[in-house]
Amino acid sequence: MNINHYTYRVTWSQEDGEHVGLCAEFPSLSWLAPTPEKALAGIQRLVGEVVADMQAAGEPIPEALSEKQYSGRFMVRVPQLVHRALATEAAEQGVSINRLVSAKLAA
Repeated sequence: MNINHYTYRVTWSQEDGEHVGLCAEFPSLSWLAPTPEKALAGIQRLVGEVVADMQAAGEPIPEALSEKQYSGRFMVRVPQLVHRALATEAAEQGVSINRLVSAKLAA
């Protein structure tokens, strides 16, 4: 397990007046620091400690999002009127609903 493969993000917290380091694979963890660099280093160090504790306890370690395989498929339920509107728009553009929705999601 390489903790550098996890998905890290640093953002500003107006409430705390500091930068916050976050890790998508460990949503309950965060690290406050005065600079973005220190926030990133702090959350990476914290994740490393948590992973070591989980390994020592024999707990399953979250897989890095960057290492997961994605099929490119997911199902979304929408109201009938939205489905009809999408089908109409797709037909008017001469594309499939999948292509239309994919383009909308990518925008």
